[in-house]
Amino acid sequence: MATYLKQGATAVARQERDLQVRETVERILADVQARGDAAVRELSVRFDGWDRDSYRLSSAEIDACMAALSRQDIADIEFAQTQVRNFARIQRDSMRDVEVETLPGVVLGHRNIPVNAAGCYVPGGKYPLLASAHMSVITAKVAGVKRVATCAPPFQGKPAAAIVAAQAMAGADEIYCLGGVQAIAAMALGTESIAPVDMLVGPGNAFVAEAKRQLFGRVGIDLFAGPTETLVIADDSVDGEMCATDLLGQAEHGPDSPAILLTTSRSLAEDTLREVERLLGILPTAAIARAAWETHGEVIVAVSDEEMVRIADGIASEHVQVMTRDPEYFLTNMTNYGALFLGPRTNVAYGDKVIGTNHTLPTRKAARYTGGLWVGKFLKTCTYQRVLTDEASAEIGEICSRLCALEGFIGHGEQANVRVRRYGHRDVPYATAAQPVKITEHAEEQQPVTA
Repeated sequence: MATYLKQGATAVARQERDLQVRETVERILADVQARGDAAVRELSVRFDGWDRDSYRLSSAEIDACMAALSRQDIADIEFAQTQVRNFARIQRDSMRDVEVETLPGVVLGHRNIPVNAAGCYVPGGKYPLLASAHMSVITAKVAGVKRVATCAPPFQGKPAAAIVAAQAMAGADEIYCLGGVQAIAAMALGTESIAPVDMLVGPGNAFVAEAKRQLFGRVGIDLFAGPTETLVIADDSVDGEMCATDLLGQAEHGPDSPAILLTTSRSLAEDTLREVERLLGILPTAAIARAAWETHGEVIVAVSDEEMVRIADGIASEHVQVMTRDPEYFLTNMTNYGALFLGPRTNVAYGDKVIGTNHTLPTRKAARYTGGLWVGKFLKTCTYQRVLTDEASAEIGEICSRLCALEGFIGHGEQANVRVRRYGHRDVPYATAAQPVKITEHAEEQQPVTA
């Protein structure tokens, strides 16, 4: 039986916070839908202190942001984008259009068709998270999306140069300096100056995630990617400093970011608790990380690797850092996670920033039913069919006719019957089910079976 040395916020507290977020987002979405650009401008001024004639950045502004970065900055962004693009292309190549003749004269197939327009949200209120530009824009472009619009909030009162440069280098078609729910609403619903998109992607805070949830159905979304979550699974093959560093490295995202240690070693658990306190004394972002740790941090001691798998699958964390003697055991046996980081040589920051896998991942237990953002999220797998011969149409039509009759769908049945009559040269009375054809042993002539 697992032991909890530290527990996070109660479910009741989380539900109360969620209700407040939901109500706020509902009001903002309704306002943007009703008043368009005027509402977007008022909300931008209220929440970000940011006002301008057009929130879309001009080519000159984009060039100025590019020029503000050093050659090394540009080279590092290019390296990261190359890794993301390479892996995205490998993923895209794994998805094939298919066409097959399943019966004589019956051809079935599917095509992987990209959505026409995607809106990519790039968080940047507390930190200029330029990596989110790689993850969303490049992935959409590799998938074949024709129009990619991006929104990122101002950073310290102006467009964040690194975010803008990353968006431009990734291939964004439209770049807006606009943040929060108002940005999500503008892209999804459209305004006088921003054309609506077909799909929204990208991580964000609780308000951004809730806006995507409420807009799902009007537009597609990648997944529910809210505040960052991290789960460290470890045994006594590593030490408390390593575990504490990986926990706080994600807790600094925001005060609502869960960080959990799951271990079979009580000694490691206690060492990690001490190291967390030590590191919070020297970490420059400790104010945010401490709020997250105190409210949402947990330390769980399990009795075996098997129990850790069971607990971890129940948590269904966005990021799972595995630092045990046998990390492959968790790759083989775990089923609910956004991304796995196997062994102490890798970590969540590599995945977040540079290694090539996508960092937009499911949160709030959504890992139970979906993976993270990838090229497949931007593709619609659409089926088609052809019937090439009269004989095939009549054969399929006869069976379809009887199945429709079982369901009471007379009009559906007639779609089949009219083809049985024309292509099978059969006398099927209107609004009745086609009868099976009796094949005689000594004659090629086919006759309906009669009662």
